[in-house]
Amino acid sequence: MTAPDERHPVITPRRVRFDWSATPLHWIPGEPVATHFINVLHLLLPAGERWFVRVYKQALPLVADDPVLHGEVKGFMGQEAVHAYSHQGVLDRQMRDQGLDPRPLTAKIEWVFRRLLGDRPPLPVVPRRAWLNLRIGIIAGIEHYTAVLGQWILDARALDDAGADPVMLDLLRWHGAEEVEHRSVAFDVYQHVSGAYWRRFVAFFAGVIAMPLAVYFGAAYLCAKDPTLAGVRPRPRDYRRAVRKGLLPSNRFMVAAARRYLRRDFHPSGECSTRRAAEYLAVSPAARAVARAEPGRSGDE
Repeated sequence: MTAPDERHPVITPRRVRFDWSATPLHWIPGEPVATHFINVLHLLLPAGERWFVRVYKQALPLVADDPVLHGEVKGFMGQEAVHAYSHQGVLDRQMRDQGLDPRPLTAKIEWVFRRLLGDRPPLPVVPRRAWLNLRIGIIAGIEHYTAVLGQWILDARALDDAGADPVMLDLLRWHGAEEVEHRSVAFDVYQHVSGAYWRRFVAFFAGVIAMPLAVYFGAAYLCAKDPTLAGVRPRPRDYRRAVRKGLLPSNRFMVAAARRYLRRDFHPSGECSTRRAAEYLAVSPAARAVARAEPGRSGDE
């Protein structure tokens, strides 16, 4: 079998659909808090990935002199648009249909991406190009984490053993596999338009410092609004217990990923496994169902 190209795999948007009618609110049985820690992804990703696409529309002309990278960026944008649409379905159907309304919080998240991280620099003295470069750097750092977390979810057999809902697992693993697949694109764009190590360092922390806060407050919101929970609040020990069970990645895992990213010689192609991602994409129930229904077609929803 020919080894996959770890740096330049073919990046193609895949049409997928998910039926949430049989997915319970607590899709990891008996683990409502662990469920909601992972559910924070559904809160953040629709707005975040639409923001990625808006930023990369501005970046496209800056990589026009590199036809390979230009094509990969277009494929990346297509995949991210489908990801946003698919996670929005969890918010609009799987959660709201079971009495958990995420809209008050997702409206605030939308505001952050559209206003705080929008096209206008936060300070008038910041040039627009420098602001664009910084946002591209933030995306590169976030994409490193989405790739390593994508690899984690592909390998997280403890979720299967816990009886996690197969439709939700398919969404997370299909998405994770595509994150592994396109893991080099955001970094390569950053290197092409800027490449400054100091900016990569600053941008990484600008994005990553917010991550644990977003996860905690998002999980706290979901627990508070969950109609089946009576005032349950996520606690550090709840997270540690879920980590011990293999249901969530550990802090050590996240710190190690940060340390690798901050090496000067880092490149995402040295992370994760394109072969493992391709193996899952070949058997993903959602991807296979659409491939059977629409042979030869792929693209955004």
